[in-house]
Amino acid sequence: MSELTIKPAVDLLAMLQQRSISSFELAQEHVREIERLDPLLHAFADFDPDRVLRAARQADQQSHTRSSPLLGLPMTVKSSIATAGHRCEIGSILNRGFIPEEDALVVQRMRQAGAVLLGTTNCPEFLMAYETDNLLYGATVNPWSLGHSAGGSSGGEAAAIAAGISAGGIGSDSGGSVREPAHFTGICSLKPTPGRIPGKGHLPPCVGPFSMLGAVGPMARTVRDVSLFFQILSGQDIADPAGALVSLRPIADERLRSQPIAVLEDDGFIPVTIETRNAVRSAVIALEERGFQIRPFQSRMLEEARLLWWKFFIRCGRMLLEPLIQGRETELSATFRYFLDTARSEPLLSGEELIEAWTRCDQVRARLLEELSPYSVLLSPVCSIPAFRHGEREWFVEGCKVEYFSAMRFTQWFNLLAAPAAVVPVGRSPEGLPIGVQIASLPYRDEVVLAVAEMLDQDFGYQVPPTACHPNSLPR
Repeated sequence: MSELTIKPAVDLLAMLQQRSISSFELAQEHVREIERLDPLLHAFADFDPDRVLRAARQADQQSHTRSSPLLGLPMTVKSSIATAGHRCEIGSILNRGFIPEEDALVVQRMRQAGAVLLGTTNCPEFLMAYETDNLLYGATVNPWSLGHSAGGSSGGEAAAIAAGISAGGIGSDSGGSVREPAHFTGICSLKPTPGRIPGKGHLPPCVGPFSMLGAVGPMARTVRDVSLFFQILSGQDIADPAGALVSLRPIADERLRSQPIAVLEDDGFIPVTIETRNAVRSAVIALEERGFQIRPFQSRMLEEARLLWWKFFIRCGRMLLEPLIQGRETELSATFRYFLDTARSEPLLSGEELIEAWTRCDQVRARLLEELSPYSVLLSPVCSIPAFRHGEREWFVEGCKVEYFSAMRFTQWFNLLAAPAAVVPVGRSPEGLPIGVQIASLPYRDEVVLAVAEMLDQDFGYQVPPTACHPNSLPR
């Protein structure tokens, strides 16, 4: 294991700025770790060591003439975010070999800040799964256990960051896709308010209902790193209809404590494992010891919010994606087929039903936002369960059968709300798998979410997974 590559990104940047290590040396360490571990993890979709080392040499040359906030830091990008010169196939044979000519705006900002791009990372086909598996690169393995999923759809990013083969990166999230993989692999992530980090260049485009549901978000081993990436990559894209001119707003400690924190252990519909419940309770105790007031949260709107998310993500998602796969359904992966089978079990949305859902969406969002307004943040589980075994689609929790999409409901509410939500690792399952806690708030309160998340990260936080230490003895 390289002790260097598991350090927080902020520490690596300090070493680069102090010239205690060069960009080239840091890139070499990451290349060695990628070559050692990625044949096991399948985290990368595109990795060229020679290109990485050339970029690192250029960063060293630039270090004498300019100061950039990410100069020399080795980072990754989910392969659904356009990255010029790199394969961005969205996990589909239908897009095999696709290489964008232009960067997504967020990748432009990452490069302008001086990051060294290690490559693009694996994702499920067309992003419509909570497990990263496809016919191009196979299943991405959880660094904590070979037999378990790293999550999806930003599973390649999560696995690479957790295993110490990327210092941090960029994922995307329309139903939990940066948060669930972070929870599964023991890292941190943020689904920001849509538009605070530009979505231009995401593949497929975040349009229609996905302009509200979807967001591009940072992933890293610590919340300090996530916050740094958010600061550097955020800022309005004037051509983004979902964008908003919201400047960065540091949060004073006394302001954080001016409102109580709400907590939700489950929603009354779907149970969570006892270890998941205990992780939320551990987070509550830690924040109470820091002087926060904690209040239980209840709402009758959560199930309706989830059902509305379902209409937009599952049923509208089917309508948007079916034209892309027409005539080529025999070439689709099992994960995408599961999504299609689920979506096709219901009739196509009519225009009348869609308008009714859109109208009701605003009413439900208004009610939920009003209910959340007395609180600074809401603590909740990320999922009902920790990482599941590859291919699993249902589980028994507290004697109840829990289906795949229902188990992930705790993230879906905040996509419908277009609200920020972060994940921090807090607990462990009986098998030793990570369990994260979700910290969410009202739209545009991203900095509040990150401030509370950083406190929990200081009390709990990232631990090195077995892969990075002894990959040959990883549990199966």
